[in-house]
Amino acid sequence: MHPTASPSPAGVPDDERLLDLAREALQTEIQGLQAMAQRLDGRFAQAVRMVLACRGRVVVMGMGKSGHVGRKIAATLASTGTPALFVHPAEASHGDLGMITSTDVVLAISNSGESDELSAILPLIKRMGVPLLAMTGRADSTLARHADVVLDTGVAREACPHNLAPTASTTAQMAMGDALAVALLSARGFQPDDFARSHPGGALGRRLLTLVRDVMRPLEATPRVSPDATLMETMHAMSAGGLGATAVVDEAGRPIGIFTDGDLRRLIEARDGVGLRELTAGEIMHPRPRTVRPQMLAVEAAQLMEAHRITSVLVVDDDGRLAGALNHHDLMRAKVI
Repeated sequence: MHPTASPSPAGVPDDERLLDLAREALQTEIQGLQAMAQRLDGRFAQAVRMVLACRGRVVVMGMGKSGHVGRKIAATLASTGTPALFVHPAEASHGDLGMITSTDVVLAISNSGESDELSAILPLIKRMGVPLLAMTGRADSTLARHADVVLDTGVAREACPHNLAPTASTTAQMAMGDALAVALLSARGFQPDDFARSHPGGALGRRLLTLVRDVMRPLEATPRVSPDATLMETMHAMSAGGLGATAVVDEAGRPIGIFTDGDLRRLIEARDGVGLRELTAGEIMHPRPRTVRPQMLAVEAAQLMEAHRITSVLVVDDDGRLAGALNHHDLMRAKVI
């Protein structure tokens, strides 16, 4: 028995047999995908071009398990630059067919190609002049005969031991849908920021859409002193600002340096506390501080801070004047890092 095996109730296979069943199912599905990949031909390119030429949406349809796959394919297409929606074939016969326009493309999915609900509306779709793209496992089916382009998603057998439950066939449909979406997004020049715009609530959206100006501390909340400020005045500005640093700005408001809590600790250690009161901000600051612009991506600011091992960065406007500040805590609160 497997080291982590547990006793099996009567009639239930032991752990090793369960693992064998799982491996057999996965292997069956892998073989189905490999065979489908080898069969890919010019019809796939035709399908991609058909969708690229579409001025409307891709209307995905399917019954049963193929319908569940269709909903996922529609969602994947929509999130990767191809407007798409799912229409249930049975509902289409009762009014939802009106959701399809002459500018659309219909993607119909059926392993057998003989779904009664789909077959009932295929002549109407053709009469409307709507291009029909089919995913089916049977090239001689009713669906295939009506289709303008057929994508072969047939499998030798299902992963189900009785060769009945849709398993390998639905995996093939899902994978073909992903292949279509990937080819389309590449052909459209779809970029990560395009993806982020359709996923504004996710982590990727936050990283690719959040700008420095969205998370930075405004000018009035940014500690700053003049170069001739005393060390005590500089420390007071740092404490009041809660940034762990203060900008040192010239008369025009342009940052010429920065002084941080770490700089203060090192200064005290180096001088052993002697002669500190006579020092000015201009003498103890780090000159030429790292700066970012408000319109810069926050994730780029985070990368700059990480590269230079700093926890705060000053924000300047197009004229180089201090506009605010950004701290790694600000980025963490915004879930950019």
